[in-house]
Amino acid sequence: MALVERDDILRQLDLLLAECTAGSGRVVLIDGPVGTGKTELVRYCGTRAAGSGVTVRAATCARAEHVLPLGVVGQLLRGLPAGDGETGAGTVCTGPDGAADPDTARGTDTLCEEATQDGCRGREARADGAGRAARIAELLDVGAAIAGRLGPDPDRELVQIHQELTLLLLDLSKRGPVLLCIDDVQYADVPSLHFLLHLVRRLGSARIAVLLAGDLASHPLDLPFRAELVRAPEFRSLRVGPLSPAGSRDLLAAATPVTPDPSVTDPYQVTGGNPLLLTALVQDDRGFGQPGPEVFGLALLSCLHRGEPVAVQVARALAVLETPVPDGVVAPDTATLAGMIGADVPAAARALDAMNAAGLLDDGRFRHKVARDAVLGDLTASERTDLHRRAARLRHQQGAPAATVAAHLVEGNDVQPPWGTGVLVEAAEQALLDGRPERAAACLRLAARSAAGERERAAIRARLAHAEWQTSPAAAARHLSPLVSAAHAGLLEQRTNAALVRQLLWHGRSAEAEDLLARMRAVAQAEPEDDAAEVHDLEVWLATVHPPLARRRRGPAAGSAVPAAPAADSWLRSAALLADAVAAGGHRTGREPGPSGITGAGVAGTGPVGSGLVGADRAESALRDLHLARADPWAGEVALLALLLLTRAPRMDAAVAWCERVLADPDLEDQTARAMATAVRGALALEQGDLAVAADHARAALRRLPAKAWGVAIGLPLGTLVLAAIRTGDLEEAARQLVQTVPEEMVASRYGLDYLHARGHYHLAANHAHAALADFLACGDLIRGWGLDAAVLVPWRIGAAEAWLRLGNVDQARQLAQEQLGRPGATRVRGLALRLLAAASPPGRRLQPLTEALELLEATGDRLGQAYVLADLSRVHDHLDQRRRARLLLRRALHIATMCGARPLAQELLAISGDGRAVFGLGADQEMITGLTDSERRVASLAVMGYTNREIALRLYVTPSTVEQHLTRVYRKLNVKRRQDLPADLWTDATHTG
Repeated sequence: MALVERDDILRQLDLLLAECTAGSGRVVLIDGPVGTGKTELVRYCGTRAAGSGVTVRAATCARAEHVLPLGVVGQLLRGLPAGDGETGAGTVCTGPDGAADPDTARGTDTLCEEATQDGCRGREARADGAGRAARIAELLDVGAAIAGRLGPDPDRELVQIHQELTLLLLDLSKRGPVLLCIDDVQYADVPSLHFLLHLVRRLGSARIAVLLAGDLASHPLDLPFRAELVRAPEFRSLRVGPLSPAGSRDLLAAATPVTPDPSVTDPYQVTGGNPLLLTALVQDDRGFGQPGPEVFGLALLSCLHRGEPVAVQVARALAVLETPVPDGVVAPDTATLAGMIGADVPAAARALDAMNAAGLLDDGRFRHKVARDAVLGDLTASERTDLHRRAARLRHQQGAPAATVAAHLVEGNDVQPPWGTGVLVEAAEQALLDGRPERAAACLRLAARSAAGERERAAIRARLAHAEWQTSPAAAARHLSPLVSAAHAGLLEQRTNAALVRQLLWHGRSAEAEDLLARMRAVAQAEPEDDAAEVHDLEVWLATVHPPLARRRRGPAAGSAVPAAPAADSWLRSAALLADAVAAGGHRTGREPGPSGITGAGVAGTGPVGSGLVGADRAESALRDLHLARADPWAGEVALLALLLLTRAPRMDAAVAWCERVLADPDLEDQTARAMATAVRGALALEQGDLAVAADHARAALRRLPAKAWGVAIGLPLGTLVLAAIRTGDLEEAARQLVQTVPEEMVASRYGLDYLHARGHYHLAANHAHAALADFLACGDLIRGWGLDAAVLVPWRIGAAEAWLRLGNVDQARQLAQEQLGRPGATRVRGLALRLLAAASPPGRRLQPLTEALELLEATGDRLGQAYVLADLSRVHDHLDQRRRARLLLRRALHIATMCGARPLAQELLAISGDGRAVFGLGADQEMITGLTDSERRVASLAVMGYTNREIALRLYVTPSTVEQHLTRVYRKLNVKRRQDLPADLWTDATHTG
C-alpha cells in the first residue's frame, strides 16, 4: 500500500529513529480508525530502523489474546538477541535503592522462590545468550502466573519482574538502539501495559524507542495507562485518518496504471478514503473502480471484525434496516440501532462514529450496495430473520411508514404481530400505486397467512391475484378457483367480482365467468342501489370485449348504457365509457340516458374520464390519468380501449407516443402492461406500414409473456405478427405462428377477430381464396351478431372484397366496398374501401376513388396502403396513355414498398417497371432537399407527381413561367437535369400542396 498524504507522519517517524539513535528515548502513538494504514506506517518504521542497524522487536495484539497476561511482552522479548558476555541483566527484585527486599517472596510458588533466592538476596546473575533467553522465558512465565492470580492491579512481585525485564532491555540498548513496535495496542493485556509504563519511566537517555499503533476511539486504552502515558515527556501522539478525494485518486494512480474514469465510480465515494478499501478496489477482479464481494466485500468485513463486537452488530443492524426499505428513507438513528441489537445507546453511538470516521459509512449509511450485501452475507439465515423481526416491531413502535414496517415483516417472514395484517395490506396498496407489483405481492402473500377471517382472507387474495397478474397472469391464475368459491359464498364485493370476471375471461374460463355474472346480476337486482352500477358498467364493457356474455346486445342505434353512480368503481366506469365509445365508432359522447333513466351528465365527476368528451378526447384524457390507476385491475382495459379509440380517430401519433413512453420507462415492473403496450405498438406500426417494427414488437410481446399467460388476448400480438410476415413475403413464418394452439374461447372475444382476420389474409396470400373468404365472413358474422359493426374492430369487408375479386366476383366485391363506405368508420378503412371500389370499377372510373383513397391514407400515415394505391394509380394513368405520370407514380410506389419492407409488392412493381433501377437512388441528400425554398418544394413536389407546368401553375395560382423558373433552380440545387430525375422523397410534400 502506497503511503499517500502521510508525509508529516513519516517525518515524525524518521525523527523518532534519529532521536533514539542519538540517545533520547521516545514513545510515539499512531492513533486512527481501522484500515487507515497504521500497520503500514509501523512496517515502514520497522524497515527503516532495521536498515539502520537498529534492533527491532514487534508485537501484534488481538482481542482474543487480551486475557493472556504479559502476552505482548512475551512477543517483544522472547528470543531477544544475546549480549557480548557482559552482565545479562540487572538485579532482580530490588527496590528503588537497589536493596534486597525480603518480603517479596511472600505468597509465591516454588518457581518464584527460586527467582527471589537468585535475585532478592543481592546475588547478580550472569548468563550467556542461551541463559539470557531462558531467564526471560522464566521471568515471563512467573510474571504471567502472578498477574493471572492477582488481576489487573500489579503488586510488588510483578513490579520487580518488570524491573528485571526492563534492565534486560536497557542493557541491550547499550549495545545499539532498540525499537519496540506494538500494533493494535488497544487490545494489549493490562500487565503488558503496566510493563510498558515501567519501561517508559526509565527511558531517559536510553536508546529505546517505543512505537504504538491502535484505534483508540473504538476501543479506548486502559485509562490509568493512557493517563500516565500522556504525562510522560517522552510521549508524542500522531493522528491518522482516511485520505482526501485527491489522496484517494493519488493512491489509485500509484497502485494501477489504469486511468480512473470518474464517470463510472468515484473511488472516494465508494471507500470514504479508507486506504485498505481503496487497495481492495484496485485488486477486485470486477474491474477498476467497480467494487465486488470477493475482495472489496471481504476487506470491509475485515475492517469491521477488527473493531469492537458492538461495531459488527451495529453494522449488521444497519444493513438489515437498509435492505428492504423503499428509496428515500433516511438513515436510522442511534436509538433504533441500539434497540435492535440490545446495546446501550452510547456504545452504539461510539461504534457508529468509529465506522463513519473510518470511511466505512457515510453519515450512517453504507456507501455502496456491495458493502451492505457483504455485511448481510456475514449473517446466518436465522440471525437475519431475527433482526428483521426486531426491526419491524421497533419501526412500528416508532410510527414508521407502513411500507418500511411491512418490508421488515416480509423479510422476517413474521406473521405474529396482531397489527401485521393491516400494515401489510396498506403497504401493498402503496406499492401498487407506486408501480411495484412484486413488492405488493410479497406483502399480500404474508398478509393472507396472517388474516383473521375468511372474508378478509378472500379480499386479500383478490388483491394478491391483481398484483401477481401484473408480473405474470399465468401465475395469478392459481387464485381464480378459490376466488370463485369465495365470490359464490358472498365473501367478495361486487367490484372485486367484476375484476374476477375479467380475469376468468382472459384465461378463457367463460363458463365460470357466466356463473359469476348470473350471481352478480341477481345481487344487483336484489340491492340495486348498492350494486347496480358495477354490474351495469361490466355489462357495457362485456358488450364490446366479450359480447357473447353481455346480457344486452347492441343494436345499430343503441344508446349509451352507462349510468352515473357515485359508488361505482371509477376505472371500471372509465372502461365502460371507452368501450361504449368504441362500439359507437368513436362518436359516443356518453350523455345518452341509460335504462334506468339516469343520464351520464354526472359521470365526469365520478371517474378519471369525463363523460362529456367524445371518443378520442376521452381516450387521451384516460391515458393522461392512467398513472393514477396502477392499483386498479381495470387500468389495462382502459389503456387498450383508449388506444383503440385513438387509432380510429385517427390520432395515431398520440397512441404511438403513449406506447413509446411506457416502453421507455425503465422502472415499470408491470410486465403484463409492458407486454400489452408492446403488442399495441406492433399493431400501430402495422397500420403505419412499418412491417419490420411491427414484427419486432409482436415477437417481443410474445417473448415477454408466455402463450399461457396471454390467454385469449394472444390474438392481438399473434395477428400482428402473422400480417407482418405475410406482407413481407414470409409465408413460412406466418404458417408457423398459425399452427400455435390458441384458446377456443378466443373467438368469443374481440381478440379472436384479430386472429381470424390475419388468418384470412394468410389464406389469401397462399391463393386459397375460398378459405380466406370464409374467415373474413366469419369475422363479419361475429361483429354483426354482437352489434359492433360501427366499431370497425377489423376491416372484414375489405378482406372479403379482396377474396371476391380473386374469385372473379366483382359485383360482390363492389357491394362490400360500397357497404363499408356507407358506414361511419375509421379514415384508414375508408381509404382501403375506396381502393377496393376502384378495383371493382371499370378502368375509366378508377381515378377519382383512388385519388381520394391516397389522400385518406396519407392523412392516417398508412404508407403500405399508399404504395398499393400509387401502384393502382400508375396502372390507371398507363391505361390513359399518361405514361410519364404512370412511371413517376410507379417509381414512388416502389420506393414506399421498399421502405416498408413489403417484398411481394416491390417485386411485383419491379416486374412492371421492367428494370430494377427504380428501387435504388430514389432518395436524395436531405441537406440538398432542405436547401430548397418553400415555393421550390411545392413546385418540385407536384412535378414529382407528374403534373405539367401548366397544371402546377393552375394549382398554385402562379404563371407557367414562374413554375419554369422554380424548376430551373430546383434542378441546379439538386444536381439533376430533368423532371424524371427528381428525388421521390419530394413526394411527401405533395399532400400539403395546392
